[in-house]
Amino acid sequence: MDKKIKVLIVDDSAVVRKVFREELSRDKDLHVVGTAPDPYVARDKIVKLKPDVITLDIEMPRMDGLTFMKKLMKFHPMPVIIVSSLTKKSGRLAMEALASGALEVISKPSSAYSVGEMSVQLIDKIKAVAGIKVESKREIKVSADEPLKIATKALAVTTNKIIAIGASTGGTEALRVVLSSMPPNAPGILVVQHMPAHFTTSFAERLNELSMITVKEAKDGDSVVNGLALIAPGNYHMLLKRSGARYYVQIKKGPLVHHQRPAVDVLFHSVANYAGSNAVGAVLTGMGSDGALGLLKMKEAGARTVVQDERSCIIFGMPNEAIKLGAAEKVVSLKNIAGTALKMVN
Repeated sequence: MDKKIKVLIVDDSAVVRKVFREELSRDKDLHVVGTAPDPYVARDKIVKLKPDVITLDIEMPRMDGLTFMKKLMKFHPMPVIIVSSLTKKSGRLAMEALASGALEVISKPSSAYSVGEMSVQLIDKIKAVAGIKVESKREIKVSADEPLKIATKALAVTTNKIIAIGASTGGTEALRVVLSSMPPNAPGILVVQHMPAHFTTSFAERLNELSMITVKEAKDGDSVVNGLALIAPGNYHMLLKRSGARYYVQIKKGPLVHHQRPAVDVLFHSVANYAGSNAVGAVLTGMGSDGALGLLKMKEAGARTVVQDERSCIIFGMPNEAIKLGAAEKVVSLKNIAGTALKMVN
């Protein structure tokens, strides 16, 4: 019996299909059962080969990946990783695909040099999403008991409280639930979501459209103010800094942490240092342990802490690691993260 994770590669580029097959086949736990140049061929191969995970190009002829994604999630839901080129259009489509049920997005290598780095990420993500029952996870609703929303935004007031949030696999939709539940005068919010460069711009724009607070991709030196959520840009770390009464963010390169840039731990350590007991830390769904040590540092500095519970997580890895370290003051369902964080702030 083949116990390897069966992968189907769907991409209109013969070169990409060849490279992906070669790179994924190097891993002893993966078995590339087939490739497909378009969704029509992919549909037949899914039925015949029964893959555990699909890698899906978002822009293809005959039928685009997003349209195929929506059909797949309706009739045959399964783990899908979007592999996209770095264009603004692709970024928007990738966000729609994540909202429609895709579990991860990864950027196509821009050069031969980056193929190896991309392959490591892709292999990790395939292993993380294999076995997830997508049909029971893809519908995430905001609860009826979400916090009271106030009618006007307050953007000019410097915040004296900070809410710092970290997430990975499944986090794009989890963050939609959390941020769309925040009232317009919420304390300043800092977010690290593991996501490639160029996609965080589209992600922030989408969240801004769906939320009563303002959501934007962070730029170096941005002030942290009430009613504003700053999303760490892909491929850059985001740190909290303070000058007098003013909190602001620093955006910088630096080494990968937990194979990630941005990394949740980098943000959380800086929040512990500069905000201390004026902060609340939250760890949402995601694979690995990024954020666990940082959340512990925040707690030790006097911050309040909360993590998402296993039942509402796509992947319980990051919250579970925080719990095991004793970093989580509370463990609550996704629908209660925003309300809990706001109560802790007050």
